[in-house]
Amino acid sequence: MPDSSSLASADEIHAYLVEEMNHALRRPGMYGYEGALRMVLDHLLFVEGQPEARAEQEKVWEEGGAWSSTGVTGAIRRYLPDRSRDGMASVYGEFARRRGWLRPERVLTADEYRALRGRVRAWAGADRVWGDVVDAFGEPSVLFGGTSPLYGKTLSYLTEDPDEPMVSFHLWNGTTPDTDSSWPPEHEQPLLLAVRLEGGVFSESFTFTPEGERQRRELTGLFT
Repeated sequence: MPDSSSLASADEIHAYLVEEMNHALRRPGMYGYEGALRMVLDHLLFVEGQPEARAEQEKVWEEGGAWSSTGVTGAIRRYLPDRSRDGMASVYGEFARRRGWLRPERVLTADEYRALRGRVRAWAGADRVWGDVVDAFGEPSVLFGGTSPLYGKTLSYLTEDPDEPMVSFHLWNGTTPDTDSSWPPEHEQPLLLAVRLEGGVFSESFTFTPEGERQRRELTGLFT
């Protein structure tokens, strides 16, 4: 047994777990998807002395439609293809932000955020790709998912004010449900399927692009 004096302090353990949470949010596939996020979340809440906060948050998600028997992953797959693991991570990222755990690469100014919110719904009325999002709104506050254009990802934007909802752009690359799978994907950049505003009823939080609407109809057929 190691000497107790050599053990990490509670603050050191907490800082380590916050760092692990940020890694797992950004690369959910490398860490084990939703199960890994729940595990790190549980450990952080235990260290903070609030283990009940996970069940409370899951109840909020369930009441809003963002929870299912297979967690957030099962809820979001009704709107986005391939179970959108990066999209799932963005929902956990919203909770992490409210807990003070999320470490964004960029924080929008109030004017930048106001301009984004005022423009984004109409802007998403046309088909867009990854580069279009960055050109229009700048680099994201958090990139959920890897940097390879061959895979889907979620770009999220936020301000310092935790009361201002996070805005997430869900991008996808792959094969549509009604076609044979292929690799590499036919698209050079992932396609924007939807913009989602944090909070409220989950089904009403999405603004779909035309491509997102097409794929959503395919998904609706799978679940009916």
